[in-house]
Formats: sequence, structure tokens, C-alpha cells
Amino acid sequence: MSREKLSSLEDALGYRFKDIDLLRTALRHSSYVNEHRDPALKDNERLEFLGDAVLDLVISHLLMNHFPDHREGDLSRMRATIVNESQLAAVAHKLNLGQHLLLGKGEALSHGQEKRSILADTLEAVIAAVYLDGGIKAAFEVIERQFSQIIPQVGERLAAEDFKSRLQELVQVQFKTIPHYEVVAENGPDHDKTFEVRLSIGTSLTTHGTGKSKKAAEQAAACVALQKLKDTLNTSLSPVKE
Repeated sequence: MSREKLSSLEDALGYRFKDIDLLRTALRHSSYVNEHRDPALKDNERLEFLGDAVLDLVISHLLMNHFPDHREGDLSRMRATIVNESQLAAVAHKLNLGQHLLLGKGEALSHGQEKRSILADTLEAVIAAVYLDGGIKAAFEVIERQFSQIIPQVGERLAAEDFKSRLQELVQVQFKTIPHYEVVAENGPDHDKTFEVRLSIGTSLTTHGTGKSKKAAEQAAACVALQKLKDTLNTSLSPVKE
């Protein structure tokens, strides 16, 4: 594959390779190597191995920068969501990696250039190629450019989905019990219901939440309870003024 044909991929990455053969190797699937039987040809599997580690490192760094107050468990869940196969394949698709892939005839006939697993693996290999060619700074910049919009979206989505588990962790530590959820009202027609849930933590706290599903209503109630508990705990821990 000529340098000219790879220039559009370099443009999409925002990086120019000094050693373009690294990029060629990153795009060479094992099925292509197996068919050509050339000892000089290397597939991208070793680069994929390295790229996985580089991606984890940089995404971890970006998450810590973007969410300075989040705990390790929250950051780990966000990282797992960002580096999963579906998300990586989506980034690879945006870069048009599929059209640059070198596949064996059988894999190409089965639309290997569109398979999520192959696209995700190839993206990791390309990241490793950038790292080997330009170092960690170059890899960091490429990854940050490609994932800059994804990171805040994932953080907001997980935060919204995770009020219940965060509340339960806090309640178990502070009260040695768990929250109790109860549906107290269902309003509207069957195709467009709104649920109201009451959340109780022993006799210490009661909140309500509404939503278009029971789970959404529970999350809303948990969000309110979590904020109230945090306010109460912050007040109780504040120093007494003399």
C-alpha cells in the first residue's frame, strides 16, 4: 500500500509517520499474511497487544484529568465502557480503517472490513504504531483527539445510571442497611405511564422520584437521596465555630 493511499488515514489520525511501514503492519490482518506465505510479512497481532496497553494508559490519564473527583471504581467502569469492542469499532469506522485493511480473500468476502472485532483490534494496532513511531506524546495526542468527545459523554451517562449503586455503597457504610424502593403510583395510559417511587433508608430518610420506567424513577429517587445524605454528612463533619 503506497504512502499516497495512506495519507488520508494519516490526515484522519492527525499524525504523519516517519516509518510508514509501522502503519502498514498495523493494517495487515493475519488472514492476509497466512494467504501470502511471505516470511517477511508480519501481521498486526503483536501491535494490537501493545496498543491495548497504550490505550488503557492514556484513557486512564484522560479520565483522571476530566473527572478529578471521581473514585477509582467509577473511573474503572468508565474506562471499561470506552475501550470495549463496540466503542473502539465506532472510532475505527470514523477513521475509515476498514477501507485500508489488508485482509485475506476469505475474510474480505465475509466483509471482514466491517467486523467490529477486526476494526477494534486494528485500531489498537494503529495506536501502537503511532507509539512506536513517535513515542507516548504522539500516541497521547492521537488518542485524545479521537476520544475527546466520547469521554465526557460516557462520564455523564454512567453518572446518571449509577446513582443507585453509589447510594447503596454509602448507606451500607453509614447505616449498615440498604435502601428500600417501592412503587407508590402509576399515572397515565399503558403506552405512556409515569411511575413514582418512594425510597426509604430505615427511618432516617425518605425521598421520591418519578420516571417513565420503574428503573428511571428509582434512579431519580436515589439521586435526591444521595444529595441529601451528602449534605447531611458534610454538615455533621463541619468544624463547630466557637
